[in-house]
Amino acid sequence: MFILKIVLAAGILLVVGDFLSTFLYHVPEHVFGKFHSIVHHGKNRSFLHYAVLTRNPVVILDGFLGALPYFIFVPWLWKISAIGTILGLILGEFHVVWRHVSLIKWQTPKAISFFCGCFFITTPERHWLHHENSSVAYGDIFTFYDRPAQQWMKFLMGIKKKHCKNIKA
Repeated sequence: MFILKIVLAAGILLVVGDFLSTFLYHVPEHVFGKFHSIVHHGKNRSFLHYAVLTRNPVVILDGFLGALPYFIFVPWLWKISAIGTILGLILGEFHVVWRHVSLIKWQTPKAISFFCGCFFITTPERHWLHHENSSVAYGDIFTFYDRPAQQWMKFLMGIKKKHCKNIKA
């Protein structure tokens, strides 16, 4: 039961956090915002440069807003399993760093790629598709959010075109 609670808390944190981050921050930011596009899809989109070396407040804000959905549930998940909650946060942060290693010409080993495919986990190669084309490969951690996120993006673009005529769509 102890192990089950750890896995449950970590799993809920990652699945729900990725859902909320994708649909409430990431996609709307692509449609209406600037922070994420400047940081993640700018000309110098080196993860090391943006996330580690720069002291630009926009980068800190983008990172905070992308991570906030994960932290919202910490008090509730902590009651299920403190270890599972911490594990989920660690795995989420590990995945942020790992999915950006494609910038250093990383190639995911076939066995790990197979495992990730079985569990719908975004690999660095798949995440790089999003760097190259910001309208595909959504879901920072889980690939199953991609298609619904693309539909959400189309819906939000329609709203933007209809109600925000002064903003270039």
